[in-house]
Amino acid sequence: MILKKDIITDKNPLLRNRSVDVTFPLSKEDEQTIQDMIKYIDMSQDNDLSLKYDLQPGVGLAAPQIGVLKKMFVVKAEDEKGVLHHYALINPKLLSHSVQDSYLASGEGCLSVPTSHEGFVKRHYKIKMSGYDYLTKQDVVISVKGYISIIIQHEYDHLFGILYYDHIDKKNPLVPIEGAIEVV
Repeated sequence: MILKKDIITDKNPLLRNRSVDVTFPLSKEDEQTIQDMIKYIDMSQDNDLSLKYDLQPGVGLAAPQIGVLKKMFVVKAEDEKGVLHHYALINPKLLSHSVQDSYLASGEGCLSVPTSHEGFVKRHYKIKMSGYDYLTKQDVVISVKGYISIIIQHEYDHLFGILYYDHIDKKNPLVPIEGAIEVV
């Protein structure tokens, strides 16, 4: 079981490394890793369990955040229409993205970044991604927009050693991104 203490922070240089592809069939270790990540996100979103185990609530978790440099991440969140998106992607690949940009009005946060970094993060409004979804046990192609797109891009960045605040304009962090859709 993953606990808050198991999530490495941005002070750890490991978080800046690139992840490698996961080989199939999944090893017992890789299967346990993805199952533990799913469980953490599920438990962190349950008020009673997050209090009991002192878990920081999250909508996504990438394997590098627990010290595993493999291309895996979990996302569980509702979109703007209240539709639940739940993915446990292995070896995800960004296939395409919109020209239209977006940003989260409240700014982004991260389980691995304990200090606040104010500013807007420019993301693609829509993306199409492929990968193996551990939850459905099949290869998938997902097309998402808005909030879910932002979350998935955030987790995908972790696989390449990129943190959300790397995208913030250092000179004008709180200036709305011109021409981008503000996602609330």
